[in-house]
Amino acid sequence: MSTPHIEAKLGDVAKTVLMPGDPLRAKFIAENFLEDAVQYNGVRGMLGYTGKYKDILVSVQGSGMGIPSIGIYAHELYSLYNVESIIRIGTAGGIADGLALRDVVFAMGACTNSNFMSQFALPGTFAPICDANLLTAAASSAKKEGISYKIGNVLTSDTFYDDNADAMKKWHKMGVLAVEMEAAGLYATASRLGKKALAILTISDMIFTHEATSAQERQESFTNMMKIALETAISA
Repeated sequence: MSTPHIEAKLGDVAKTVLMPGDPLRAKFIAENFLEDAVQYNGVRGMLGYTGKYKDILVSVQGSGMGIPSIGIYAHELYSLYNVESIIRIGTAGGIADGLALRDVVFAMGACTNSNFMSQFALPGTFAPICDANLLTAAASSAKKEGISYKIGNVLTSDTFYDDNADAMKKWHKMGVLAVEMEAAGLYATASRLGKKALAILTISDMIFTHEATSAQERQESFTNMMKIALETAISA
């Protein structure tokens, strides 16, 4: 079995998938954290691997950037490959006071400026939230690893470059921790299909001070969230 985007056969993908946006981060995790990793996907360069972490099968799969891209991969993994949990491990821009580069954030909820939810024709506004059990497991895993973290709302934005110069200041007023581009779509897809999802994010840049990390750092050095995600994958 394959899809237009994933060439894996049924059984090639584990029940839990770690999902970075960058497929090269998926490759880095497979090569440095998984044993006996096998590549199951290379379509469109969106690399996917399955291997063992502490003797438990875990997959890691790139999602690309933005809700449309993660929406495709999450839907296919959940509905066609029997995946039960997806843990996004991505980068985010820090908005809240007190955040710094490389801080880890667990997205309990994901606000959004996207129109993605309109497909569900709901008689109101849907609030995308993570799975409580995954969040609890992630917090426990972080404590065991001695890694500090923050939990709260993030913003999933459809725009990276935005003509509304004051938009982030308004989200800051609402206590939003950080901005990224995928979590709300992932959470909504998981909710619709009765699956589990969590976004674990590393602050890669600061929105108001313009501090930033390099592309290579984002690809290879954000190991704290990788360790948390892997421990969560085998314990949730």
